[in-house]
Formats: sequence, C-alpha cells, structure tokens
Amino acid sequence: MKILKIAALSAVFAAQFAFAQFKQTPLPYAYNALEGNIDAQTMEIHYSKHAAAYVANLNKAIAGTPQEKQTLFQIMSNVSKLPAAVRNNAGGHYNHELFWTVLTPEKNTQPSAKLSKAIDEAFGSMDAFKEKMSKAGADRFGSGWAWLSVDKNGKLFVSSTPNQDNPLMDVVEEKGTPIFGIDVWEHAYYLKYQNKRADYLAAIWNVTNWKEISRRYEEAISKK
Repeated sequence: MKILKIAALSAVFAAQFAFAQFKQTPLPYAYNALEGNIDAQTMEIHYSKHAAAYVANLNKAIAGTPQEKQTLFQIMSNVSKLPAAVRNNAGGHYNHELFWTVLTPEKNTQPSAKLSKAIDEAFGSMDAFKEKMSKAGADRFGSGWAWLSVDKNGKLFVSSTPNQDNPLMDVVEEKGTPIFGIDVWEHAYYLKYQNKRADYLAAIWNVTNWKEISRRYEEAISKK
C-alpha cells in the first residue's frame, strides 16, 4: 500500500513538473564551489529555496493565462500590464538564471577582446567599470540588482533596479539586454557578510565568469 501511495504521489509530481512552463536550470557548480567568496550555505539556500520559489510561484501565477505559452522575454517586455505576482516572479526567475551563469569557480577568467574594448570605450577602463558597477550595487536602497547591459545601439551601460526588476522590462527607465547582474538582496550575502554589502560586492569580482559575460555580450550585439 505504501509503495502504491508513493508511486501515486510521484506520478502527480511528475505531471505537475511536466506541465510547468518554466523550470530551474541545474546549478553549474557545487554549492561550495565559490567558497571564500560566497559560502556554501548561502548558495544552497539561495538556489534551492529563494530561486526555486520564484519559478514555482511564476508557474502558479501564469497558470490558465496567455502568459503560460509565452517566453520570459515576452512576459517581461509587457510586464507593466500584468499582475505584480507575474512581474516579481518572472523577474526573480530570469535574474537568478542569469546570475548563476555569470559566477564561476574558475580562476582569472578574462573578457574577450571585443568586450574589453567596449568596456574601455564606455567607462574608460576596467577598473572604472568595476567601480561604477559596485557603486550601483552599493547605492541600491533595499533589495535589488546592479546590471551591465547592452542598449538598443549596442553600447554598454550600468544601471540598478529595485526588487526583481531588470532592464528587459518595459517598466524600467534604462532598457537593454543584461549580460551581467549582481544580486544585492540580503539573502545573497548576509550569512557571510552581514551588513557589509561592499565586501560582498568586492568579492564578486573573484568569481566573475568573464567567458559567459563575453558570450552574452557578443550574442547581444549580434542582434542589434
């Protein structure tokens, strides 16, 4: 009897999962892979609790609506006309899916020649860019994100958004295609850094995945 019940529950879960519009991508490294900069406990809670909740709540919010058959890009480009639950959870899902990929345990990754040139043209130097990006994260009051994005003309810009908003949304002032984002919600750093957000922002550069950011940059400019 117990085996039958387990099988029935598994079938229900499998059916729910199969019909879910959006799913979490597996974390591309172990929870402890960024240890020293981002601790394992934070990574596990962040991925398996916070990010998982965004995708689950997004699927719930769009069930039975036209958005159930839309892409995240389509949803976010029209999010001003949608309920807050869709806006918050679509943003939360997209933002975290990007965030995991722009971090890496690989040491000393470097931006591509094209991205390095674009950073120098937009900000003057890599150091100036890092300072501007970190300031965007540090100055964000409350929860939110700092972004490096490509605008409609193919130029780089740094911006910050509140909560789970991002530059793809029609509600933000500075619109573009994000290629790098830093999560500055407290759950992203508080266990290790407590109230020292600046220390967390400094540590991010030790685990930045410039290979992935470069790939995203070249993909974004190819569409302009």
